[in-house]
Amino acid sequence: MAGAEGNPYEKEARERWGDTDAYRESRRRAPKHTDADRATIAGEVEDIEARMAAVMTSGGEPGGVSAMDLAEEARLHIDRWFYPCSHAMHAGLAEMYTADPRFRAHYDERAEGLADFFAEAIRSNQARHG
Repeated sequence: MAGAEGNPYEKEARERWGDTDAYRESRRRAPKHTDADRATIAGEVEDIEARMAAVMTSGGEPGGVSAMDLAEEARLHIDRWFYPCSHAMHAGLAEMYTADPRFRAHYDERAEGLADFFAEAIRSNQARHG
């Protein structure tokens, strides 16, 4: 939901989520991100995704502690940088990761099946937290 000026997905995000508190909070926070913040954000995302792919390719289970811990780390990343992200909201994002071909392609380009694995880890993490 976080969008920056010049982001090709900003119009779509505004149309889909513009009336939500999460979108408004993201739009409030994003302009305050410095170049260093944006580099940190990108690095954290890269690290989480790489570690999730490693868990999956090493035979881990999406309901395993390692995968769920990474899912929680991903949720907290969104919460810290963009908007309050409850476990339920994160599970909603997980649905988008598998339903939207752009998200699926992003994750599966890293490792075939990662979109489904990541989404299931998020749902498992949500269940773990009640």
